[in-house]
Amino acid sequence: MSPRVFYRTLAFAEAVTWTLLIVGLLMKYVWTPGELGDLAVRIGGSIHGFVFLAYAGTALIVGLNQRWNLPLIVGAVATAVVPYATIPFDLWADRTGRLDGEWRRTATDDPRDRSGIDRLLRWFLTHPVLLAVLFVIALVVVYTMLLIVGPPGGDR
Repeated sequence: MSPRVFYRTLAFAEAVTWTLLIVGLLMKYVWTPGELGDLAVRIGGSIHGFVFLAYAGTALIVGLNQRWNLPLIVGAVATAVVPYATIPFDLWADRTGRLDGEWRRTATDDPRDRSGIDRLLRWFLTHPVLLAVLFVIALVVVYTMLLIVGPPGGDR
């Protein structure tokens, strides 16, 4: 899977899960107040929260691979906070060539390839199964910690 496909898949999934959360909120506050509405928000919010974290991790990995600057990586992650904003960002990034290219598994003469982060990224990219396993474990750990802390705004 190329960086482009990986990023675009998660950007789209993040937007889709916004729809689940918004429908859940409409069920809770407009259409079916009560336990069914609460359940819809919990389900939609849980799925959205997990995919939000996966998208943030994806934006970080792809951004590092594509040599985006830090403000661009932060901006990519920030688009997930605004409903559906990952879609225009994704379209812009694709149109401007920021998603072009393959995974950078080998060093080049580029001085940026000498940084510790780039060496670590290349090492993980040459061990994709390990990277995928650690990515999923990190998602589960962060998601679990956030569940322990509680939902945004407290439990209502």
